[in-house]
Amino acid sequence: MKIKILGSGCTRCEALEKLTRMAVEELRLEATVEKIADIQEILKYQVMRTPGLVINEKVILTGSVPKLTELKSLLYNISQKE
Repeated sequence: MKIKILGSGCTRCEALEKLTRMAVEELRLEATVEKIADIQEILKYQVMRTPGLVINEKVILTGSVPKLTELKSLLYNISQKE
């Protein structure tokens, strides 16, 4: 699984990155987590509100930070479809 966190470095972007890394570790997923801060790269995903969460090149959420349990559920469900 390839996960990208889109955001310029605001507090919410940092929180989403931290929670995503925690969720991946706790679920023991085989995944890479990459932080994308370049605005031009972010715009390629047509994300207008950060933070953004992209999994396997599909935008999953924008503009909010889910709770850890919600994020783990989301990642688990996506990993089961692979």
